[in-house]
Amino acid sequence: MLFRRRPGRLSAVQAHQRTAHGQANLLDVRETHEWLAGHAPGALHVPLSRLRAGASLPQAAQGRPLIVICRSGNRSRQAVDVLADSGLEATDVTGGMIAWTADGLPVVDGHGGNGVVV
Repeated sequence: MLFRRRPGRLSAVQAHQRTAHGQANLLDVRETHEWLAGHAPGALHVPLSRLRAGASLPQAAQGRPLIVICRSGNRSRQAVDVLADSGLEATDVTGGMIAWTADGLPVVDGHGGNGVVV
């Protein structure tokens, strides 16, 4: 059996820097209630459950590398595998949104106010 080499993981700060400078899109794969409670500003949202079911990515996510984030890093790692199987360039964030908030990076809720990670 051959093993596919996974791309290196990024820290929350690295992910923030790369997405802020337009080098990649941030894709949040948490469920909708988690997303609405708090997510990184500018992140795109497609739950892992929908990715596994073959959902299309938003138009804004196409044609650029993806940095995938979830709550702790487990679902984002799974999403990277799904995306890579589709031929897309993706890596994920070590520690997910928990690390994002621990590093003091911004989080907004579904209405644009201050968000929380649930």
